Amino acid sequence: DELRAEQDHSNSQFSAKKSLESQLSEIEGRLADAETAAMKVGKAAMSKLEMRIRELEAELGSTQSRTAECMKGFQRAERKVKELQFAQDEDKKNQDRMSELAGKLQQKIKTYKQQIEEAEEIAALNLAKFRRAQQELEETEDRAKMADANLSVVRMM
Repeated sequence: DELRAEQDHSNSQFSAKKSLESQLSEIEGRLADAETAAMKVGKAAMSKLEMRIRELEAELGSTQSRTAECMKGFQRAERKVKELQFAQDEDKKNQDRMSELAGKLQQKIKTYKQQIEEAEEIAALNLAKFRRAQQELEETEDRAKMADANLSVVRMM
């Protein structure tokens, strides 16, 4: 009996072992399938990620290129603004000098007009004196002629 119990126990252990080995082999197969599927999914995901990285690198390169172009444009514009500011400052200085010169010229013109008016007044006074002197001379010449004529008449008498 004891032997039979041991044999039954041994048989049941053997069949349990066989059952466990078959479960183990089935689980190992499923594990291998799962690993294969995971590898495929992992490779696909890796491939997608690598493609996305390449896309992002291309986009980054494009963005950097546009940024560099924008910076160059900005620097050119900034340089142009500085040049225009300098030109405007120079124009302002020239305008100020011209305004100052125009003011001085206006003052000279005013002075010259005043001098001309004074000279015209003096010329008018001198012309009046000259005409008066000329008239007095003519009157004196007329009187001298009359006196000569009178003298001639008196001598003839």
